[in-house]
Amino acid sequence: MALVASFAQFGATTSLNDVAGHFGHASTNGSLASVVGLSGSVLGLGLAIFRVASLGALPLASLADRWGRTTVLRLTLMLGLLITSAAALSPGYWVFVLCFALAHPLLTAALTLVQVITVELASTSLRIQRLVIIAAGAGVGAGLSAVLHGIIRGPGSFRWLFALAVLPVFVIAPLLRSVPEPVPRSADAPLARLGAVPRDFRGRLAIVATMAFTIGVVTGPAGGFTFVYSEGILKMSPGVVATVVVFSGVVGLAGLLVGQRLARIAGRRWTVGLGVVSTAVASTYAYSGGRLGFVVGYVLSVGAGGILSPAMTALSTEIFGHRFRATAAGWITVAGVVGAVAGLALFGWLGDVARASGQAGLRLPALVTFLPILPILLLLLRLPESSTMELT
Repeated sequence: MALVASFAQFGATTSLNDVAGHFGHASTNGSLASVVGLSGSVLGLGLAIFRVASLGALPLASLADRWGRTTVLRLTLMLGLLITSAAALSPGYWVFVLCFALAHPLLTAALTLVQVITVELASTSLRIQRLVIIAAGAGVGAGLSAVLHGIIRGPGSFRWLFALAVLPVFVIAPLLRSVPEPVPRSADAPLARLGAVPRDFRGRLAIVATMAFTIGVVTGPAGGFTFVYSEGILKMSPGVVATVVVFSGVVGLAGLLVGQRLARIAGRRWTVGLGVVSTAVASTYAYSGGRLGFVVGYVLSVGAGGILSPAMTALSTEIFGHRFRATAAGWITVAGVVGAVAGLALFGWLGDVARASGQAGLRLPALVTFLPILPILLLLLRLPESSTMELT
């Protein structure tokens, strides 16, 4: 489920340079638009719309606390894949944006519920290990999208990539039949109102949501502009970029294993902090100019993301009760979306202000967007350590 949802979501990012070149118009004024076909503001706005639309994941995830996890997972994932495949017929850039804006909240909710179900079905000792497997599946899905992007070339090649999203629809229902519906440990716990979290947990939720916002500010533009930067500005071939993505997947797997061990030894909070700082620094280096810098920075950022992902997922689900866990996960997803939108808007605007080139890269947007927000991570110290918590 994680692989399929990630494949569909990552297709928009993977193909963004092709989409910009297909629907845009190159110029010679030295701006970002001159090398990729569309301005940084237009690209950033499109990516931001995807993220804003993901706010719809909150009510969808919250419904899982009422209708059941697997029921909502099946509906959101199937609809998300169908709408993603419909983007293959886009006649223009903004129709492409609209299709992915409709698909993103569905796919985001599906990924959120996959993580919630994984936490609820795993024992305390095996929880982080199971989340590593889920994160690896999502990474494979994103990598598969990048590989197919490098293989399927030609005019309108992105359309074939989007169309492939319809294939997994036929195997989702059979796969989900083997997944049991998680049940609450306390059967008499009250059912939360749609989107509501008990008052005693709102402060805790606010801190975790702030962490998600911070992570979104960094990872939103760091991942969103990857293919525009590497293919459009650095003029790397799609095949080379796909190779880098595949290699980074191996490093990402190593990061997941390191993150799994750190989350057990040092705890969830310190692992999250280390992962975010490492991701920000590596991403800044990746956008600071030159092909070698991009390759090294991108690979290291994927590895850092591997360290971060399972610990953040565990922390943001373990400290909440079953009756409102999916709702809390929805709010945390919303915070991450808002952070990504803010990061994309700032990064895209600065990309227009600074003259993009292979030598200077997008160093200024990266420095201003990624690093100043890191002190917010100190709020992690106010959260309980959840590595030994029993789920309620």
